[in-house]
Amino acid sequence: MNKIESLREEMRREQLFACIFPTTDPHNSEYTADHWKGREWISGFTGSAGTAVVTLTAAALWTDSRYFIAAAQQLEGTEFQLMRERIDGTPTIAEWLHTQHSQLSSLNSKLSTEIAIDGSCCTTSSIEALIQDLRQHGGLTLRTNIDLLQRLWTNRPAIPQAPVVPQPIEYAGEDVASKLTRIRRALRQVHADGMLMASLDDIAWTLNLRGADVHCNPVFVSYLLISSRSATLFVDEAKLTAPARQQLREAGVDTAPYTAVKEALRQYPDYNILADPDEVSYTLMQTIKNSPRTLNSKLSTLNFPSPVPAMKAVKNDAEQRGFRQAMIRDGVALVRFLRWLKPAVAAGGQTEMSIDRQLTALRAQQPLYQGLSFDTIAAYQAHGAIVHYEATHDTDAPLRPEGLLLLDSGAQYVDGTTDITRTIALGPVTDRQRHIYTLVLKGHIQLQLLCFPDGASGTQLDAIARSPLWHEGLNFLHGTGHGVGAYLNVHEGPHQIRMEHRPAPLHAGMTVTDEPGIYLEGQFGVRIENVLLTQPARQTDFSRFLRFETLTLCPIDTAPLDVALLTPDERQWLNDYHQMVYDRLSPHLDGPDRDWLRTATQPLG
Repeated sequence: MNKIESLREEMRREQLFACIFPTTDPHNSEYTADHWKGREWISGFTGSAGTAVVTLTAAALWTDSRYFIAAAQQLEGTEFQLMRERIDGTPTIAEWLHTQHSQLSSLNSKLSTEIAIDGSCCTTSSIEALIQDLRQHGGLTLRTNIDLLQRLWTNRPAIPQAPVVPQPIEYAGEDVASKLTRIRRALRQVHADGMLMASLDDIAWTLNLRGADVHCNPVFVSYLLISSRSATLFVDEAKLTAPARQQLREAGVDTAPYTAVKEALRQYPDYNILADPDEVSYTLMQTIKNSPRTLNSKLSTLNFPSPVPAMKAVKNDAEQRGFRQAMIRDGVALVRFLRWLKPAVAAGGQTEMSIDRQLTALRAQQPLYQGLSFDTIAAYQAHGAIVHYEATHDTDAPLRPEGLLLLDSGAQYVDGTTDITRTIALGPVTDRQRHIYTLVLKGHIQLQLLCFPDGASGTQLDAIARSPLWHEGLNFLHGTGHGVGAYLNVHEGPHQIRMEHRPAPLHAGMTVTDEPGIYLEGQFGVRIENVLLTQPARQTDFSRFLRFETLTLCPIDTAPLDVALLTPDERQWLNDYHQMVYDRLSPHLDGPDRDWLRTATQPLG
């Protein structure tokens, strides 16, 4: 019996019409530990975003534009129908379930209206929105207190057990006691005595600790419960190294088993607890709301946004220095890789996966290297049109000395996190490739030339990077930019630069990427990305204005560039950027590497 049939047998036993498997864990993480990859287990789709739904007679998977091509390939030959989110004609999950239920209920009037989802792995806001959506579509109901995977998933991976270590103060820049004081001060402003923190990178930042429980993210599975007078970290205590334990003791932070968080919430000592509905799971929120103290009106739940992401997003001086130093080491590795790349491709035998291994090996030689910040995207020609393509042994394309290679990669260093995309001409390119490449570069540069008011949102800036593309009827569906953690998650909020409304303001000290792109299915893709740091620009009678400092240090390939399409300002920016790259990296290079860099950063004629 296959997985879906086994699932349906359990569904019939529990009198369920359908089951929903989102890509989530109890901490609303972007990348989940293997223990919580239920959607991947049931569907076979490996992308980092998507929702699988299985009814008694049908199955479907929703995902976004980054994964349309990859999902179509991985779901081929399965029962799952691909649902392309944000595309006209694609039903929502609730609409599709209503249609499926209507069809079956005409044959079975006693058909259950109940749909299962694991409430411990979904945020409160997402479950509440789904409940409302299902009610509006035929009165379907949601059951959140069941995890069928626990019965069906044999050899399910355990919750990770990687060691937890301190983040040195020379890189963190602020001690734990100071951060807790700032958090409590922010909580008092909304009349909260404390809060439940579930986001793993928020916990790691607050406690100046790092782990390795999640692939590419230096975090550890835990909860942090803060009251007006105490703080408790709920974690598998066997993971805490001696230095981590000492740091927690010095900061006055207690520890308790990971599974003890529910009972602690029932016994919470203060009167008002903040629980961010976009962060805290539905199950834990219900635990708070149904605790004896809440029912006796001695505890109130404040469903407010956590103050921590906005604090974490503004990098202090030590974190900014760390980013700059990490970018130098990353840039050295990238220069050595790029000098090697084209001759190696011309000699033959290189593939997408082999160059990924070469780049990773060069990064690993750098001091303070801790691993990749995400799985490398090495996408040649048509694979470049698959936004989050990851080569496998079945798809690993041989590289030839022609066309475009899209290379999106990043690394974790103890003092910073990197994320860079370069599109590289491995040889002759077509006129169409050259034109698209230049338009993408123009959008990339236009964003970095921008001067904007403090407090502007990323949505207000987004059109600047898209303007050269929109002018020719081109567009991309992913965001233009995301925050980057300081030796934390490579994707960090709350701010973003994207078309969809994101009200989080931009302030000095925030890191954000600049990564426009264009993807022509079956042909090629182009994306160019740098990490930026918002800096004060000037004060006027109208506002305090900000500008972007470019942190990433790596040449931008000029071989596929149509220089005639660049404005004088764009040409000057590229020349200035390349001079900065040479000035900062050349002291750390010698011989052929420095000579290559000098050539790669020559000003445009």
